Amino acid sequence: MRKLFNSNLGVTDQLALLRFGGLLLKIGLTFFAADTFGLSLSSPVLYWGMCLEAMYLAFTFRLREPISRIESGLFIVLLLDTVFWISWLYFTGGATNAFISLLLLPIAFAAITLPKWAPWTLTLISAVAYSLMIFSVPESQMKHHGMDMSSHYLGMWFNFLISSLVLTTSVAYIAQRMRKKDVELSFMREAQLRQEKLLALGTASAQMAHQLATPLASLRLLVDEATEEAQEQGKNDSPVLSEMNSALLRCEQTLHSLRAATESIREQRQSVLTANTLLQTLQQQVLLLMPQVKLELTLFDDETTEQHASTSVLSDASLLPAMMSLVENAASASLAETGDTRVTVSAIIAPQSQRLCISVRDYGIGISKAMRAQVGHQLIESEQGMGMALLLSHASFERLGGRLLLGSTASGGTIAEVSFPLQFDIELSKGELS
Repeated sequence: MRKLFNSNLGVTDQLALLRFGGLLLKIGLTFFAADTFGLSLSSPVLYWGMCLEAMYLAFTFRLREPISRIESGLFIVLLLDTVFWISWLYFTGGATNAFISLLLLPIAFAAITLPKWAPWTLTLISAVAYSLMIFSVPESQMKHHGMDMSSHYLGMWFNFLISSLVLTTSVAYIAQRMRKKDVELSFMREAQLRQEKLLALGTASAQMAHQLATPLASLRLLVDEATEEAQEQGKNDSPVLSEMNSALLRCEQTLHSLRAATESIREQRQSVLTANTLLQTLQQQVLLLMPQVKLELTLFDDETTEQHASTSVLSDASLLPAMMSLVENAASASLAETGDTRVTVSAIIAPQSQRLCISVRDYGIGISKAMRAQVGHQLIESEQGMGMALLLSHASFERLGGRLLLGSTASGGTIAEVSFPLQFDIELSKGELS
């Protein structure tokens, strides 16, 4: 939003310079070159109109920032500029004015900067005004040195229509394509910066994982020795040792999964999984590694299980850890708000988009709309962390053609929806999820 506002403000500043230049041109032609170009200065309304235009330009220049914030602000400015140009042309000769083509300036600017309807609207207004000025030209002015100039003025009018149509079609189309190309380049730059951050995070994670291998092996020996000593003393049900062993087992499994994922990603190994297989494996991993989480999993019902048995999604070793990260974040949010680690996971297949949509819902306080637009795309400092897990999960989903969208529920919780393109008529394999 800030980028759009800065862009509109820059356009408004450039337009202000052109409008001031247009006013100076009118003043020069009116007071210094009227006889040279055969301008008719028969009405005092012309001078009052130019004074009003000068005040209008000063007023809009001072309020250019609020005008930039209004969606149709630039169009209103160009519309009033067109009215002032029509007024000046009418009181300086009308259709016989040699500078009648200056009516094309607002149209050209609208074609470059505004949606298609804006230049078409200005073209219609200018064409109607020019046509009325053609019909209002006195008969005496239609002749010059005994020559009938009506065909000449008619040709000027027809040339004006052709020029305005070119601006509203070709120029507007080219400008639209350039704006689209700029948006694509901006998206690619942001994606490249995000990939560079992910590469740095991946490098640091790999180094830390390598450094953790030795301490974990030492901790395993110590825990095993402590367990043996407890058994010799008849303390087989030590809760402390049991909890330490569970935590250590999870660390070892996570490290093993990281090594497997690194190997899989390096060799670009991918497989396809049915939707039910993915959700059931997610449930099993949550029960194994996060038994404290109260996971409510909604699989496809019996009627649709056979229907979706042939549908599958692309997978690699990073998919399940990314889904697990969403579940863990949701459990933490629910625990912080309600004191309960309740998480709801459901899945549907959208027939129109041919995508599998998996929703992970928490029962926390939710996140703001501004934060939702940033989480998963960049690192954000907050009380809960920096959003690194969501950033890595989003990158994993994107690599598989998936999308991650964050939304809110009516009760205030957050829904993380992940959608994947479906794979059809492909030989299915369970793949390596862990």
